[in-house]
Amino acid sequence: MNLVDDSRPGRREQALALLDQLESETPAPGAPRIGLTGAPGAGKSTLVDALLRELRRRGRSVGIVAVDPSSAKSGGALLGDRVRVRASAGDPEVFFRSMAARERLGGLADATRAGVTVLAAVFDVVLVETVGVGQSESDVSRLADTLVYVAQPGAGDLLQFMKAGLLELPDIFAVNKADQGAAARRTALELEAGLGLGEREASQWTPPVVLVSARDGLGIRELSDAIDSHFASLVESGELALRRRRGADAFVIEALERRYGSFGLDRIGGRGALERRLRVEPSAARYGIVAALAREIEEALAKPRG
Repeated sequence: MNLVDDSRPGRREQALALLDQLESETPAPGAPRIGLTGAPGAGKSTLVDALLRELRRRGRSVGIVAVDPSSAKSGGALLGDRVRVRASAGDPEVFFRSMAARERLGGLADATRAGVTVLAAVFDVVLVETVGVGQSESDVSRLADTLVYVAQPGAGDLLQFMKAGLLELPDIFAVNKADQGAAARRTALELEAGLGLGEREASQWTPPVVLVSARDGLGIRELSDAIDSHFASLVESGELALRRRRGADAFVIEALERRYGSFGLDRIGGRGALERRLRVEPSAARYGIVAALAREIEEALAKPRG
């Protein structure tokens, strides 16, 4: 995990070689990758702790990546969610890693996908908790097999989702703080009514709305069952492989654009040419493709244009 979070050029090449091997050799479908997102204050970390306890009760090992806001001074993770996920203390079957979002406010840290790839080769389940601001829902939906949106009573989540055009992204809605009673039930009803207003892709899966209380442990078993059911549906329909491939392709394009910009991509034919090349090699490990294309772009940039 330290290696894949190291941005120094030499270590980056080592990390890409390791990740390429893991991506190629980890048997499919592998560990379910569960993303949890939601507005600050919704209780995501407490819910992760409760869900972790349920997964361990079912005998599953768990790897967790928490993407935290960054310290402006050090660039490191600021919140330190480890102190809020108590179930991991002293358990050898649980691994917790905080990663700094760095400049990507609300989005995933650059090394998050790499960290998930490492953990998915070792643990039965991988949980990814995001900062929950801005672009995190869109980012984590390209990484997770199952995206759980954590709502809180009376926070206007439905309205905010409709404004942002994100209502179609979550696979499961978890209304936390169900111990608040009528307010929580009202929020759940609003979300259920609002699901018909979003434009979701054709799928056999209808997102459930689950009332949970991370504090009291209410609904945690039902949430875990819903996650298992969604993953089984993805495997059975063949959508899992398609979803992971789309997410991996988006990662390749974003990684190269962020590193070399549109000018660099233009030297290998532009974004359209890159997308066509990815379609030609649908089963190739994407980390290896990133490394190969990076070398190709750098060689092209080193040559003067005639």
